[in-house]
Amino acid sequence: MEDTDKGSQPHADAEMGEDAVTTVGPSAFPPAMTEEERQELQEELLKVEDEIQTLSQVLAAKEKQAADIKRKLGITPLNELKQNLTRTWQDVTASTAYRRTSETLSQASLKATTAFSNMGSVLSRKLEDVRKAPTFKSFEERVGTLKTKMSPSPSATDPEEQNLSPATEALLTEPPQDPPMN
Repeated sequence: MEDTDKGSQPHADAEMGEDAVTTVGPSAFPPAMTEEERQELQEELLKVEDEIQTLSQVLAAKEKQAADIKRKLGITPLNELKQNLTRTWQDVTASTAYRRTSETLSQASLKATTAFSNMGSVLSRKLEDVRKAPTFKSFEERVGTLKTKMSPSPSATDPEEQNLSPATEALLTEPPQDPPMN
């Protein structure tokens, strides 16, 4: 019996490679299996792996053929992407979740618009009330008085210059300077 184990040991180690993912060790196959059954399974495994390899090659050839046909038809990867995006967008917009969300957002938008409009009206009324208040009028008069005192005397030669401050006049009379070069 030891000779049988020793003889199967190197073969079991060969099974530990990539193709024997489920094999754990030399005793992974059932003890009731005969050497003949084991050999048949090995042959079947090789046939299946060959078929897989052949199918992979056929698939690669078919993909190349499809790419050539698309190229001849003028279908580019960008066109395919556009079509996929369009189809996906149509699927999304047709979904119940999208429609419900869209309706909810529309309602929220209308309510927000109404709220902002009302808030603007209230603020306008409040500002008008503040402007009519005696304190504000007194403040406005003081600013007007201060402005009159700070303004230069009107020039008799040009009526447009009557409202210009000395700083504004200086800016207007200086020649424009070229921007610095980098």
